[in-house]
Amino acid sequence: MKMIKIFTVFIVFIFGLNLHAQTKDLKGQLIANDEVEGLHIQNKTSAKYTISNEDGSFVIPAKVQDTLVISGVKYQKQEFVITSTIMDLGQFNVQLIENVNELNEVVVGKILTGSLESDLENSDAKTEINFYDLGIPGYTGKPLTQNERKLHDADAGPMGYVGLGGGVNLHKLLNTISGRTKKLKAIVALDDRDRCVERFRRDYESFLFEKDSLSENLRNEYFLFCQEDEEFLTLCNENNDIKLLEFLQTKLKVYRENRKSVSKD
Repeated sequence: MKMIKIFTVFIVFIFGLNLHAQTKDLKGQLIANDEVEGLHIQNKTSAKYTISNEDGSFVIPAKVQDTLVISGVKYQKQEFVITSTIMDLGQFNVQLIENVNELNEVVVGKILTGSLESDLENSDAKTEINFYDLGIPGYTGKPLTQNERKLHDADAGPMGYVGLGGGVNLHKLLNTISGRTKKLKAIVALDDRDRCVERFRRDYESFLFEKDSLSENLRNEYFLFCQEDEEFLTLCNENNDIKLLEFLQTKLKVYRENRKSVSKD
């Protein structure tokens, strides 16, 4: 009975917090001397995102203590926490800081020709290092990010077990019931997509738009369009340059066709 009472108090406390954490649409305004359309505004706490309008304005749902991230190719990434003052005002301004490129010429990633046969021959895929082949036990994966660690901590261990002295994993159960685990999974997935977009732009953007007049804000929209595809993360994790390039070229063709349809309407 004592365990049930403690569990009930936890549940009431969590749902009480959720009631007080009111979310509402905040109006934001990006300020800069250059183009401010098509920048990515992400609410990392609630896994929501939007894109700025031509005048730099945008609307995004948020609550106190939510963390917003504003990013764009021309500007430094900015991250800040929503305060109670911002919530009371219902709006805020963000002064953007331009990126300064100190290098005259930088070649990043692989040089692709567009010929599948040629690019396949130039691919330098390497076999993963296996410490156990060397007789040295070790971790061969990449370190977890901050949000991945939070998810691991929230969802660690079995929900419960049956038997002599059996019990319930209250920590995992409470995170599941409160929706924290689900929210963290969405945040981690969004982080993964953002990292993939950054890599795609770094390695393939110059090649994709070498003979293309697509403006910067439309390029941002195009890559977000690619993000929504179900195969996006799978292809990103495969690290297959040929398949990735085929995917990006196909999505660019579809994106252009969609824009033409909208223009006609």
